[in-house]
Order: sequence, then C-alpha cells, then structure tokens
Amino acid sequence: MGMKAKPHHHHHYNGNGGGGGGGGGNCSESSSSTSPSPPPSPRRHSSTLSHCRRKLRSKPISVVAGFLLLRRFLRLLVVLPLLYVSGLIMCVGPFSGLMGHTPLPGSVYRSHEMFELLWPHIQADNSTPIELSSVWRYRRKLKEQKPCPPSTAGPQLESPGPSVYLIVEVNGGLNQQRSAICNAVALAGLLNAILVIPNFEFHNVWRDPSTFGDIYDEDHFIATLEGHVKVVKELPEMVLERYDHSIANIPTLRVQAWAPVRYYKGEVYPILQRQGVIRIAPFANRLAMNVPPSIQHLRCLANYEALKFSSPISNLARKLVERMTEMSSRTGGKYVSIHLRFEEDMVAFSCCLYDGGEAENSEMNSIRQKGWGDKFKRKGRVTLPGLNRIDGKCPLTPLEVGMMLRGMGFDNSTSIYLASGKIYWAEKHLAPLLKMFPYLHTKESLATPDELAPFKGYSSRLAALDYTVCLSSEVFVTTQGGNFPHFLMGHRRFLNGGHAKTIIPDKRKLVVLLHDMSISWKDFKLEMEAMLIESDRKGKIIPRVKKFTKKSSVYSYPLPDCGCLQKHNSTGIDPSAHS
Repeated sequence: MGMKAKPHHHHHYNGNGGGGGGGGGNCSESSSSTSPSPPPSPRRHSSTLSHCRRKLRSKPISVVAGFLLLRRFLRLLVVLPLLYVSGLIMCVGPFSGLMGHTPLPGSVYRSHEMFELLWPHIQADNSTPIELSSVWRYRRKLKEQKPCPPSTAGPQLESPGPSVYLIVEVNGGLNQQRSAICNAVALAGLLNAILVIPNFEFHNVWRDPSTFGDIYDEDHFIATLEGHVKVVKELPEMVLERYDHSIANIPTLRVQAWAPVRYYKGEVYPILQRQGVIRIAPFANRLAMNVPPSIQHLRCLANYEALKFSSPISNLARKLVERMTEMSSRTGGKYVSIHLRFEEDMVAFSCCLYDGGEAENSEMNSIRQKGWGDKFKRKGRVTLPGLNRIDGKCPLTPLEVGMMLRGMGFDNSTSIYLASGKIYWAEKHLAPLLKMFPYLHTKESLATPDELAPFKGYSSRLAALDYTVCLSSEVFVTTQGGNFPHFLMGHRRFLNGGHAKTIIPDKRKLVVLLHDMSISWKDFKLEMEAMLIESDRKGKIIPRVKKFTKKSSVYSYPLPDCGCLQKHNSTGIDPSAHS
C-alpha cells in the first residue's frame, strides 16, 4: 500500500494579474482601472481599451528582450556541460594519454608511489608521537539533563478495542536491521500495537540466515520495553488460526520510505483496527525521523538499552575488548579502531581503479557482472573512475589510511584494531599498513579458531563483534560511510558526553595530496594534523535543526533527544551494558 499523493492545488488569478507579473493582461469587459486615463483621443473609446493597447505596444519590446535572454541562457545550458564533460574525458578518460593532457589532481591512484617516496622520511620521523589520551581536545558543555518521558509513551491513538499486532520484515546488514527494529518499536508505540519480534529477511548480499535471537537477547529486549511497548515472540494462536498458521498469509502493506506520522494515523491505523494485525515489508527507513518526543524516546530506549547482543556475541566481544586493551599497554590501554571498507564487492561497486592495471579492471568488471548483472552496462551509464576518486567516492586503501594516521602523529607503537570483511588482495594491500603499524589486530588474530568457529559464515554476528570493539576504542576511523559508522558514531556520542571521537577523512583533499609527488613529509603532516583538528571540532557538534533529516538522524546524533538516558561514566565503557 503506497502513500497517497498530495492533491494539486490550482491557483486561479483574477484579471488584474495581482502581484505584478501575470502573463499577458486580461482585457475583458470586466477589467477596471483606478489609475488616471491619458489625455482624450478620438481613437480611444475607453480607459480599458487604452490600457490594453498600451500593453500591446510595449509587448514586442519585452518579448524580444526575453527571447534574447532565453537564447543566451539556453546557449549556456548547452555549452557549459559540453565543456565540462569534454574536459573530464580529456583529463580522466581513456584518451588523456593519447592527447597528452595531464590528469586532474587526485584523479589517478598514485598513493603507492607516494608511499615509496616518503617511506624513508616516515621511518626517520623522530617527532614526539601523539598521545591517545590527548587526541580529543574539544569538549562539549553538558547541559542539565531533562527527565525522560513517562514510563508509557501515552495514548497517541485511542485503542479501547481488542489487542492489535504489528509485524515487520527487516532487511539489510546488522545496522540497517538495527534501524528497522528501533523504528518498529517507535511505530508500535505510535499505533498502540503489540510488536511481534521482528523477522529478518535473508539477503543475497549478506547471506546471513541469523534470526533476531541469534543477534540480540530477546528476553532483555522484551523486559526493557515493558511499560513502554508490549513485545511478544510470536502471534497468539487465535490470530494465527485466521491465517492458516502462517504470517505469510497476512496481507502485506507496502509503505513509502520516511512515511510521516500523519500517514500512519490516517492510512495504516484504520486498517490495523479492522484487521487486528498488519504486516509491513520491507521495513527499513519506513518511519520519518521527525516524530513526537515520546515516540522519539522509544527509538532511543530501543537503541541504547533494549538492544543488547546475545550472550555468545557479547561474551566473545568482551574478551576481544579485554585482549585489545592488554595489547595496548604501551598507550595506557587505549587503541585506535579502523572501519575499513576495502572488500572486493565494495571496490567493485565503487567503480574505482587502483594500481592493478588491466587485470584489476577485468576482474572488477567480472565481479560487477556476477553481483549486479547488467546494472553497470545500462544505456547512457558512463563510468569515470577518476571523477569518482576526485569526488571522494573511492574506498580508502589500507596504505592510504596508514599514511593519513602517521601524518596525524600516530607512531608505530600505536595499537590498531581493524574492523573489516575480507580485504581485496589482502596480502598486497595490508603489507604497507603493517609496515607503518606493526601492532595491528583483527578479530581473527585476537580470538582462537575455536572461539570464532560458531560465527563463521554469519556476517551480522561477525559485524557485531567488530561493532563492540570499535565502540570501546579511544579513536575510531571511518573510511567510507554507511550504516555501520553512522550508528557507531552516534553510539559513541551517546557514551562519550556528546563527542563522537571519530576521524572522518576529507577524501577529496586527501586524494589530491596523495597525487602530489612534490609534497614533503613535513607539509603532508601539517595537512593531516589540520584534518585531525577538524574531525575533533566536528565530532562535538550537534546539528542545530528542529526537524531531523535522513542525514541527521537520531541514530547519528542522539543528543539532545536521547540525553535523558545517558549515564556519564569517566572510568570507561562496559560494552556488554550497551550493545
């Protein structure tokens, strides 16, 4: 069921063309004018007629002027894009070498050449290393916390009749599922419905058959929400009987993304009351961010208190954090975590090229064809890897992340936790990062094969381990965006007094610097130190917006909406209490 389109309102203008500017005047008999008429003339029979003729005489001049302006505008519309596209083709396209033009700064991957050039200077750098305890200098001034809304969200809609149930089908990876779960809790509160534990759809990209109970502690989820939203593990028998004991037989509502509260009240709620149960699929981002405070509180409660990882995940995650802390004794138990998106499918989807030449290009084309069919070969679709790189759309390589961090002042004694899937050409691409940071760890190196065995083949469960270890790090580095870093940054803001403690690279600036073979290590460091300061400054900012947008969601910016749930803790983070 889709959202109803808004009716178009046709505005009717009167003959006077009020507001100045109506397209030609209306010279009907009903016209009138209060302005004085020009001197009488034998050919002018009325003020109305003279008014119309004055308009007619002046019209050719305005038409000519308008036509000239329009012609200039159209010429610009045609010429400028042609110049832009031809420039791109000449600079970053396949003909740049033939035509002798120098590629645009940053359009070609030369980071591996830059590393070889600067590596002796990086090794010889004996400046004082940055201390992890003093990386973040900006502090938020914490405001007095407001009390949380009452234990119940309040009757948003009157529901005196029998119990009604909400079923949602969530899709995507770990954090897209998390978003859908929190939205489902909020929607259940809005509709005064009983929420059935969400069902996870199997996705051919993540290929993880895990259920809600495999990822999260169901009993904790239900108990935490008690008094706010009632949650049950399955539909009652009497309801299932009406649908032959299969929820697949329940009519499915298809709701447009970011549907507002008024839509659910006006369109969905009446159906829920008639049927007693509704099923919404898919249910990712199906509820607008701008909702009443009591409903927003339900999102916060679900995300930061109700969603606790299941015992197998939380137990191993706790061990990984403890081991990572022990490995970081040189830096007071503090470490840097990096979310690296340099997996094979990510590189292929980005349509970026690195230093693998024609063999890499052919391999990437094959992967794209296998994973997405002819999507990248559709008529009119042009792929410009150089432009993607200049626009900051290419995943950073391990080498580039390493050079950035060394430039910021993190030396080779820094402990690094690498959160990632299988790295593309791992042996080749990880080698320079290991040179720069020999104390590099992953979940595979911290856990024993037996400990990891139950998680193999379950991408969401493995991502949950990474999430927890990154959550506990002093510094988090995000390299490509997506749900994982956005949820993590928000969670870190929630736990760290409003500061995300996250390095967000300015990739547009970085690719230009890594293309400049004349830059010195000293100058590169100055640029990276400025980038770190900017990440520090932005990390404490709370968007000053009255209405949340998709880009400034309560999951990325939990304050002030979720502030009443904060428990300020200067002694550290207990991952098991928050994940």
